Amino acid sequence: MNVFLSNIISKIKKSNYKLDKNIPITYLFLVVFDRILMLIRGMLLFCKKQGLVFVGTKVKVRCKAKIKIGKYVTIANNCYIDALSKNGITLGNNVTIGKNTIIECTGNLQFLGKGLIVGDNVGLGTNCFFGCAGGVEIGDDTIFGNFVSVHSENHNCSSDTIPIRLQGVSHKGIIIGQNCWIGAKVTILDGAIIEDGCVVAAGSVVTTGRYEKNRIYGGVPAKYLKKRNEK
Repeated sequence: MNVFLSNIISKIKKSNYKLDKNIPITYLFLVVFDRILMLIRGMLLFCKKQGLVFVGTKVKVRCKAKIKIGKYVTIANNCYIDALSKNGITLGNNVTIGKNTIIECTGNLQFLGKGLIVGDNVGLGTNCFFGCAGGVEIGDDTIFGNFVSVHSENHNCSSDTIPIRLQGVSHKGIIIGQNCWIGAKVTILDGAIIEDGCVVAAGSVVTTGRYEKNRIYGGVPAKYLKKRNEK
């Protein structure tokens, strides 16, 4: 059973994937059964989309017409996705959205947001928040830890006589490159450009600016720590 499933998963992911031989067969049967149910939900929810989509329970999706989905996408339990925006949401192949994750593309109905683009083989962790009003782009093979929050929008606050809530918002957008690792509980703010191969340590706050490729950043605010190949 383990070998059979490993071969199937390897073909889907187009890479060598081996299940641990110590996993009980009964556990594997439950996983397969659950995936079948997720596939049925995906077919019902995204009946006109291309590729297989696996959808968990209590998933809520708004503005489905603005969502483009690749192959073998997984949306886990209790996710909320609102694609209302100018460019909508694009999810590449083999994308996983973890449990309880929220994706919102418009923060104010007076002005439509830009949207979200996610590359191939991306893992969005559990309990994450992606605010995509100013536009968020995520490159291939990037992974996110749990409780990450991404905010591509800022409230204007220059006037001290007008309530902040009435001063409007600004957008710069957020770009996260390929093969990045964003640690648990990281906060990424509007205007951040994280280049390919970066690692952001857990709990960091990434502010406006460019973060050079293949480097490790950490802290509040996040600062350069070292290159990835340094010992």
